[in-house]
Amino acid sequence: MYSKTRSRTGEPAAEPAAEEIRKSGGGGGVKSADERKPAAATAAAGSDGGPAKKVILKSADMKEEMQKEAIECAIAAFERHGVEKEVAEYIKKEFDRNYGPTWHCIVGRNFGSYVTHETNHFIYFYLDSKAILLFKSG
Repeated sequence: MYSKTRSRTGEPAAEPAAEEIRKSGGGGGVKSADERKPAAATAAAGSDGGPAKKVILKSADMKEEMQKEAIECAIAAFERHGVEKEVAEYIKKEFDRNYGPTWHCIVGRNFGSYVTHETNHFIYFYLDSKAILLFKSG
């Protein structure tokens, strides 16, 4: 099953049912029981003893355990790499290896998107000031 998702960094994402189109900045829609409301959290300090990261979950169609792994993977990626493209590559390859192909990852401060993803395989969140969009398609 596939869902279409549109998001744009810097704007809140609406949370309609998994089969409907998500539009950032849009209002409402029917929420499925599995959809999570945007939430803010602070991740533990990095392995290098650095400061804790602020995590803001904007939209997710993904099991909670996988969401936590995505956030932990993103933190590890930012600890290892300084270039957004390399961070996205690290996250994508980790999820391909752990959950099978084909995952796509976009990392940055300013981008728009409109994607089709497999049901239960989509997350869009902020880690400090960087947005991470991760989804499986194909």
